[in-house]
Amino acid sequence: MNHRFSTWFKKMGLQGKLISAFFIMALIVFAVGWVGQLGSFWLTQYLDEISEVRLPSIVGLQMVDQGLRVSHAGEMALLNTRLSDTVREDQVNRIQQALLQMQAGRDKYERLPRTQQEDKLWKNFLSKWERWKQEHEEFLRLYQKFEQGGILAPQTTQLALWRQDRANSQEMIAAQAASTLLEQMNVQVFTINRPVFNSAAQDLEKVIKVNETLAANQKQAADLSVTQTQRWVVLGTIAGPLTAMILGIILSWSIAKPLDRAISGIINEIVSSSSQISATVEQQERIAQEQATSVRQTTTAMDELGASSRQSAEQAEAAAADASMALTLAEGGSQAVQRTLGGMTELQQKVRGIAGSTVLLSQQTAQIREISSVVRDLAGQTNMLALNAAVEAVRAGEHGKGFAVLAAEIRKLADESKKSADKINALVANIETASNSTVLATDEGTKTVEDSVKIAQETADTFRSVSEAIEQICVSNQQIALTSRQQAVAIDQVIYAMNTINAGAKQTAGGITQTKVGIDNLKQAAQNIKAFGVG
Repeated sequence: MNHRFSTWFKKMGLQGKLISAFFIMALIVFAVGWVGQLGSFWLTQYLDEISEVRLPSIVGLQMVDQGLRVSHAGEMALLNTRLSDTVREDQVNRIQQALLQMQAGRDKYERLPRTQQEDKLWKNFLSKWERWKQEHEEFLRLYQKFEQGGILAPQTTQLALWRQDRANSQEMIAAQAASTLLEQMNVQVFTINRPVFNSAAQDLEKVIKVNETLAANQKQAADLSVTQTQRWVVLGTIAGPLTAMILGIILSWSIAKPLDRAISGIINEIVSSSSQISATVEQQERIAQEQATSVRQTTTAMDELGASSRQSAEQAEAAAADASMALTLAEGGSQAVQRTLGGMTELQQKVRGIAGSTVLLSQQTAQIREISSVVRDLAGQTNMLALNAAVEAVRAGEHGKGFAVLAAEIRKLADESKKSADKINALVANIETASNSTVLATDEGTKTVEDSVKIAQETADTFRSVSEAIEQICVSNQQIALTSRQQAVAIDQVIYAMNTINAGAKQTAGGITQTKVGIDNLKQAAQNIKAFGVG
C-alpha cells in the first residue's frame, strides 16, 4: 500500500502535489472549526437549561418558601396581645402579600418544564400546602372573630374588671369569650398549623435541592464540553503546523531531486550546443534583452505572489486570534453563571436568617405567655388575700394587729407581680429586636435577587460578544479568499512572461537556420527550468 502510494505520488505533477497538500491542510482547519462549532452548540444548550429553566425555577420556589414562612411568622405575631392596631394591620397586610407572592411563585414555577422526580416532589408539596392553606384560613377566621370582639388583651381586661368587682358583668363575659378565642388561636397555630407548615417546608426544600442539583449538573456538563473543545482545538492547532512541516519536507524532496536531474541535463545540452550558437550571438542579443525584461516581469510577479502569501498568513493568524478571543469570552460566560449561582446561594442563606429570627420570635412569644400566666395567677392571689384581710379586720376590731403578717405576704406578692411585668417588658424588647432582624434579612434577600438579575445580564452580554468575535472570524476568512485571488492574478502574470520568452525563442529560431537544432535544445532546457520555478 505504501509502495503504491509512493509510486502514485512520484507520478503526480507539481500542481497536483501542491493541491493535495493544501487540501489536507483545509481538512484539518475544517475539522478544528467543526469541533469548535459543536462545542459552542452544546455549551449553548447547557447554559440555556441553567438560565431559562433552573434559575427561574429556583427563584419561583424561593418566592413560595419565603411567602410560606412570612405567613407562618405573621400568625404567631398576631397572637401577641400587646400589639398596637397599626402593627396588627401591618401584619395582616404582610400575610396577604405573602399569599400573593406564594401564588406568583407557584405560577412562575409551574410554567417551566420539570423532571419526573421533581414533579413527584412538587405534587407532594402541593397536597400539604393545600392543607396548610385550609388551616391558615381557619386561623384567619378565628382571628377575624377575635378582632371583631374588640378585646385584644383579654387577660388584662379580666384583671381590671376583677379589681373593679365586676366579675359577673357583660364586659367580663366578653373578655372571657375573647380569651377563649385567643386560646383557640394558640392551639390552631402551635398544635395544628405548625406541624403542617414544617412538613410542607421540608417538601419544598427537597424540590429546591433537586433544582440546585440539576443546575450544578448542567454546569459540570458545560465545563466538560468546554474542556473537550479546548483539547480538540489544541490538538488541531498542533496537528496543523506539524502536517504542514511534513508536507513541506515531502514536497521539497519530490521537487528537488527531479530539479537536480533536469539541471544536470540542461547543463549538458547547453555545453553541447555552445559551439552551435557562437555564430549567432549578435542576433540573439536583442532577444536576450527581451528575455531579461520578461524575467524581470516574472520576478516582480513572483514578489507579488510572495507578498500575497504573507498576507494570507497574517489573515490566518488574525483568525486564530479571534478564535482565542471567542474562547476567552466563553470562559467569561461560565464565570458569570458561577457568580449567578453564588448570588442565589447567598439569597438562600439570608432567607434562612429570616427563618432563624422567626423561630426566636416564636420562642419569646411562648415565654411571654408563660409570664403573663404567672402575673394573672399572682393578681388573683393578691385579690383573695386582700379580701381575707378585709374580713379579718372587721372581725378583729381593735385586735387587727395580728394581720400584719397577711399584709406583708400581700406586699411580697405585689413585688413578684412587678418583677414578672419587668420580665415581660424585656421580652417584648427582644421580640422587637428579632422583628427588626427579620426585616433587615428580607431586605438583604431582595438586594441579592437584584444582584442575580445583573449577573444574568452580564451573561447575556458575554455571549453577544462571543457572536461578534465569530463574525470577525468570518471576515478574516473572506480576506484570506481575496488574497488567494490576488495570488491567481500574479500567477497569470508569470504565465504571460513565460509566453513572451517563448515568442523570443521562436524569433531566434526563424533568424538562425544554421543553429536550429542547438536553439531548440536550449529552448527546451529553458522551459524545463521555468517549469520547476527557476529564474
